[in-house]
Order: sequence, then structure tokens, then C-alpha cells
Amino acid sequence: MIDKPESQEPKGPIFTIQRIYLKDVSFEAPNAPKVFRSEWKPEVNVDLQSKTDTIEDNIYDVTLHLTVTVKLQEQTAFLVEVHQSGIFTLKGFTQDQLGHALGSMCPNILYPYARESISDIVTRGGFPQLLLAPVNFDALYFQHLERQKKGKAQEVGPEVGPEVLP
Repeated sequence: MIDKPESQEPKGPIFTIQRIYLKDVSFEAPNAPKVFRSEWKPEVNVDLQSKTDTIEDNIYDVTLHLTVTVKLQEQTAFLVEVHQSGIFTLKGFTQDQLGHALGSMCPNILYPYARESISDIVTRGGFPQLLLAPVNFDALYFQHLERQKKGKAQEVGPEVGPEVLP
């Protein structure tokens, strides 16, 4: 009689990337071409948000929204917006682990793709390359949790859902 090997199912949480894709992109240079004649001393503002949607049990669509506005002397040089998304399978996580994975790990995976898209779009728009600084998504996630705790303790202002990060 031949012994059958034990089940080869993984033990512990499962985290897989099913797909990474660009959901939406927008570029505007409202003051071109006259902005190209200005001295290039840009003021850069970056707005970063994350949103999670449940597709089905254990499968999530995470979208990283980045909006970069660059101004020269109070005049908008360009505005670029990218929604970089990924479909992830997360199975066997506790609720806290799941929140951390969706709020920090997934955006951390998506960010380099969004950075590359933004840099490419800005260059194609005729502007100098824009390289965004790295982001500490763990710190942002834990700041979000702290704001939630303070908000609930004080019961002041609207409650922020677990799927939206700063």
C-alpha cells in the first residue's frame, strides 16, 4: 500500500497578486505653451488616497489615487492624476492583518507602477521628468488607525471607513 502525501494546501495566510492595471489617467497642461517659457522652479503638491472594493470572498480591488499638481508662480504648469489598481487574493488573515494588508501592503505594491506612469506622462507632456519620493504606507496606515480611534473616542466629525486612507 502506498502512503498518500498529506494535503499540499498552504498553511497560514495566502496573499497573491492576480492583476495590476491602470484604471484611469488624466493629464492637463492648462497654461501650455506659455508655461514652457517660464523659469522652472516648480511647487509640487501630491495628493494620495487609497480605496478598497471587495470583488468576492477573499478577492479585493485596491486602487491608489495620486493627483500631482505642479505650479510655477501660482500658475498651474500641469496636473496629472493616476488611478493605479490591483486585484489581490487575501485568504486566512485576521481582521487586523487584512486591514494592514489592504491599507499598506497593497498600496506599497501599486505605488511604483503609479510613479512610473506619472513620470512617463509628465515627460510626454513636455516637462522635466518628475520622480516622486517614496511613501511609507505603514506610517500612513497607522496614522489612519490613530485618527479613527481618536474620532471614535471623541465622537467628533464623520467616521472614516476602513477602506479610505489619507
